[in-house]
Amino acid sequence: MLRFIIQRLIAAAVTIWITTIAVTLLIHAVPGDPVRIMYAKFQSTPEQIEAIRTSLGLDQPIHLQYLSYLGRLFQGDLGRSIVGDQPVLDVLLTRFPPTLALASASLAIAIAIGMSLGFFAAYKRGTASDAAAMVTAIIGVSMPHFWLGLLLLFFFSLQLQWLPVAGNDWRSLILPAMTLGLANAAVLARLTRSAMIDIFDQDFVRTANAKGLPKSLVLYRHALRSGLVPIVSMMGLQFAYMMGGAIVVENVFAWNGVGRLAIEAVFARDYPMIQGFILFFASVVVIVSVIIDVLYAVLDPRIRYG
Repeated sequence: MLRFIIQRLIAAAVTIWITTIAVTLLIHAVPGDPVRIMYAKFQSTPEQIEAIRTSLGLDQPIHLQYLSYLGRLFQGDLGRSIVGDQPVLDVLLTRFPPTLALASASLAIAIAIGMSLGFFAAYKRGTASDAAAMVTAIIGVSMPHFWLGLLLLFFFSLQLQWLPVAGNDWRSLILPAMTLGLANAAVLARLTRSAMIDIFDQDFVRTANAKGLPKSLVLYRHALRSGLVPIVSMMGLQFAYMMGGAIVVENVFAWNGVGRLAIEAVFARDYPMIQGFILFFASVVVIVSVIIDVLYAVLDPRIRYG
């Protein structure tokens, strides 16, 4: 097990290292002079532009820029933002907890609704209930986040006035979490149904039923655990997707998370903040992937021995 974890950590470190190279090259992929683009809204003289270019290290060869950037990373320095002149890492860490809360609440909703719906559809396969559940799931998959968010805002905030339009308290978290959670619950429902149907047809489930074990014990203790491996994989992917999908939802509901910060940085042409966001988000996705791989190995020992 320890060897399996070490292998996954090495792969994660390589992925993050490749991301640092891409982030360094990002600023040079922009057409034109990156310094003039970043400071276009400021009245800067040519001398000030050159001083800024020197302070950012953009007057050096690309390999020296990368080594300098890598050295600052090891010190926890992601640079300073153009807007506000604040440390990028501090700003990201300040805005990350709301995004984490949103993604976690959304995943909880997706698991509660999606797994229940998928398990029910698999148990009732071939019936009208199964068809209705899958039609509902298809509708959920097809509906864009921003459209679903606007519908929920119109109904719960404007018409019923049960929930606030925007804010940063727990009541303001409900609608954005529902927006992300309901859409991802549909994906999880379809996967759960497919996985559980495969498990229900396995010989060990038939044997357990033939032995006269209680049906609830067969379903929840034997069938469900065996079908969790692909479901857990999807949960990890969905969590990472929710962290990215939160960019749209956070802007719809004015939720002050990392996603909204990224949009603000793009419009302000704040390249240090954009670079920091990409590296930060990639690191979160890699960490989630490692955790999912370890959960794989716990659920199915064949994976760590393969």
